[in-house]
Amino acid sequence: MKNLSHLFEKNKHWAARTTAQDPEFFSKLSQQQSPEYLWIGCSDSRVPANQIVDLMPGELFVHRNVANVVVHTDHNCLSVMQYAVEVLKVKHIMVVGHYGCGGIKAVHDNAKLGLIDNWLRHVGDIKERYQDLLDQAPEKDRLARLIELNVIEQVRNVCRTNIVQEAWAKGQELTVHGWVYSLENGCLHDMNAVFRCQNEFETSYQEALEHVAMRVRGIPIELVVNK
Repeated sequence: MKNLSHLFEKNKHWAARTTAQDPEFFSKLSQQQSPEYLWIGCSDSRVPANQIVDLMPGELFVHRNVANVVVHTDHNCLSVMQYAVEVLKVKHIMVVGHYGCGGIKAVHDNAKLGLIDNWLRHVGDIKERYQDLLDQAPEKDRLARLIELNVIEQVRNVCRTNIVQEAWAKGQELTVHGWVYSLENGCLHDMNAVFRCQNEFETSYQEALEHVAMRVRGIPIELVVNK
């Protein structure tokens, strides 16, 4: 089926159903977007950003890539961040990983997938950096801990970009968060990685790492008191 007509049919039904529920939906949506949030997440088809946080189209600006990686040479990601921060004036950036991430599992298992191995090398560096900590966790939990560490490190990368640094220097209201989504129950988990300004940067980073270390030691993340 060259023209994917079934998807056009689904689109037609969706548009009609949406209009029936709210006749002004598309006219309002066509106006200038003004989201307060930028979501940097994984490309996994099971992690639909808007639906997870129950926000309407226009309320969440989104960038997704395999394993929710933020690299300072990735002009695609940086362009999204710059537009979100400098033009849309978002107030929050959320880096969102998810348990069971296939990309991070490939790194965890030392699997070889081809070209994408070069992209996942960024996650491999994180695994090597925290191998001693990961080795302390039960084997069945190590993938989850690596996923959490990856989120924290990507949050740190976001905060170190000139985009966020300049926003903070100008006094712009901007907070960066690290979350992990559970495919099993649909719930988000706060990694205690919350960065509001440059002065908090190192303290917040160390607290987030300690949050994961506590999980390794068997202390449930929900029992850790957030700031």
